[in-house]
Amino acid sequence: MNAGALTRQGPFVPRSEATGAVTRAAARAGLTAWGVIYLLIGVLALRVAFGDRQRQADRSGALAEIADQPFGAVLLWALGIGLVGMAVWRLSEALFGAVGKDGRKPRKRLQALARCVFYAVVSWSVLSFAAGTGGGGRSSDTQSRDITAQVMRLPAGQWAVGAAGAGIVVAGVWIGARAVRRKFHAELKLGEMSARTRRLVDVAGVGGGLARALVFAAAGAFAIRAAVDFSPDRAKGLDDTLRAFAATPVGPSLLAIVAVGLVLFGLFAFALARWRRV
Repeated sequence: MNAGALTRQGPFVPRSEATGAVTRAAARAGLTAWGVIYLLIGVLALRVAFGDRQRQADRSGALAEIADQPFGAVLLWALGIGLVGMAVWRLSEALFGAVGKDGRKPRKRLQALARCVFYAVVSWSVLSFAAGTGGGGRSSDTQSRDITAQVMRLPAGQWAVGAAGAGIVVAGVWIGARAVRRKFHAELKLGEMSARTRRLVDVAGVGGGLARALVFAAAGAFAIRAAVDFSPDRAKGLDDTLRAFAATPVGPSLLAIVAVGLVLFGLFAFALARWRRV
């Protein structure tokens, strides 16, 4: 590699085969755990669409659902450890670079580091819930309102909340555009799939991506409204955002469609666990 390429892509840190094997195992465990969470959130959202209001359709509701199952505590620990794998995988990408021609560029490494921090927080909350210390038990709605209220107390906090909401809307549009354009093909080992499997993965990837895009865009719009009205209670977490779909003129059917999309994304995460390039 010449000096110019080195400058463009960032310093190359060699990764040993043992490190690579650990990273691949961590990534596949983490993607599987992420798929379980989305699958359960989608199922809970479907229940809400059909009138069952007992569970929160978010991560806390998914964890409570797992806890109620036989060997629920064991499953929660396994889920938390799997999510630790996600953090380890993203940390590896930040240190050694990700797969792909742009994987070692500073921008990609910073994105990987941000994702590492996010998954570390999520895994900590799940493991805390499994240990019975209360982490992960707060609903997404409560967390969203509390964080929004705290930010609004800061100087220019109202603008910060509005900017964050706009950023979430943009992220939703970006997620939806990537899903429609099937950008995930570049991350998959398509040659190892049969034609039928590839079609099913496309359905899950596009449908799941569009559902996530809609949820992100709606949550961002609620954050913008909270900023405009200077009312933290206007901000909504995942559960309230999903329930808002049922309050539209389309009614619960829209929520059911989004819920099916979230189930599809859970299945897509399982496909990533099997065929993603790591």
